[in-house]
Amino acid sequence: MTSTSTRELFQRALELVRSAPLDGARRVPAFAFRSSDRAPRPGSGAVAGLAGDLWDTAARIHAGDISPADVLGASEAQVRDYDRRYGAFEHIDHGSFSAPAGDRSLPLHGIPVTVKDVIHVAGMPTTGSSIAIPPFHAATDAAAVARLRAAGASIVGKVVTHEFALGVTTPQSRNPWDERRVPGGSSGGSAISVLTGMALGSLGTDTRASIRVPAALCGLVGFKPSYGRVPVDEWLTLSWSLDHFAPMARSVRDVASLMDILAGHPGAWTGGLPGSLEGVRVGSARAFLTGCEPGVVAAFEAALAAARAAGATIVPVDDALTDADLDLANAVGMVLSRAEAAQFHIEAGTDFSRCIPEVRDQLTAARHLLATDYLRALRLRGQLRDRLVRAFEGADVVAMPTSKVVAPFREDADQYLLVLSANCIPWSLVDFPAISVFAGLSEGLPVGLQLVGSPGADRPLLAIAHAFERVLPTPPEWSPA
Repeated sequence: MTSTSTRELFQRALELVRSAPLDGARRVPAFAFRSSDRAPRPGSGAVAGLAGDLWDTAARIHAGDISPADVLGASEAQVRDYDRRYGAFEHIDHGSFSAPAGDRSLPLHGIPVTVKDVIHVAGMPTTGSSIAIPPFHAATDAAAVARLRAAGASIVGKVVTHEFALGVTTPQSRNPWDERRVPGGSSGGSAISVLTGMALGSLGTDTRASIRVPAALCGLVGFKPSYGRVPVDEWLTLSWSLDHFAPMARSVRDVASLMDILAGHPGAWTGGLPGSLEGVRVGSARAFLTGCEPGVVAAFEAALAAARAAGATIVPVDDALTDADLDLANAVGMVLSRAEAAQFHIEAGTDFSRCIPEVRDQLTAARHLLATDYLRALRLRGQLRDRLVRAFEGADVVAMPTSKVVAPFREDADQYLLVLSANCIPWSLVDFPAISVFAGLSEGLPVGLQLVGSPGADRPLLAIAHAFERVLPTPPEWSPA
């Protein structure tokens, strides 16, 4: 895809926003949605816990079986071996690999964690993986980073992003499963750092698909919580009404451990595990399979079959989720996020001419949007939310492939602006919690299964995802080719 066709994608999105029917002149603009957790539906049975690397390592540190120095030393060794090869870090804090002082009983004591280079970390530069703005050296941590530190985590560095988090491929980096392919984005550095053992968890962001796509393409778990569940502040803004801070790790239990800290409620997230599929209603719609690669479809259908065998019921939700809904959600999400990004970067003094072509063209096109276009997109956002929530009238979660294809080749990356993220964008737009878990392999590359919960049902969603994880294939151990 050329840069010209990138502009055409934005123009088509704008035309769809301008032409899509609204359900009435009194429809008000929708900004951010906030909902409280709903209680999970009762079910019988339980699934035994699945321990992940972060969970296991923290438990062994607390028991005195291993030392934080050993863990951080191993992390530093992986950085030395693999950072340059795969392109993970923008900034490495070498001092953070020293054994931490303090209370060994802290939940993340000695656990190495990376932070995406759009989130401010005190004393480290924030660049957004771009030369279009001068690096900003933060004096204070973002609240989410401060919570990780207070829990004992060692912030070992800032990891790369698709420029300004405005894309889904992170084309400057390489997927450790196959160096010829992209890791996904925009939190590509987060995925590389966790997959290769440079870190045991990462704090990224998700505006349209940015935590879930790289998790899917790299065989990890990425969770987009509800808007504001993890505090969003002190960051290089992409879209003020859509940006979510979001964790990535190797397992659902590891993600729950991070959410205990990031959401400020220790034990609340891991306390909902183990999960069960007995009696769970899993929604599925044909629209999410449109354009999927055969291997992705096969992995998805196998995941539904495994859930059915574990006691779940698969229910069709095609009436509430159509191809037209997905097309409109993609268009509305692009118009809103790019308009908000353009405004931020105009005020920040970003030199658009120094951005990569894909980002430059989108920001340039968005700066000429009419206010009426932006407000109409906000109205359509609320309308879509009212429509999509109907999918949960008969389902506890809705399932779909996270991405319709496996990791693309790097030279083809600019052809996948919408393909990789098509199934993810609606849920950020309307603020439903969503998680990607490993579903299997297609041609030796990871496939992700995305599970979406109803508004505010973050913790029930994690419990169901944990139960899915127990019946899905175990990710193979990664090793460099």
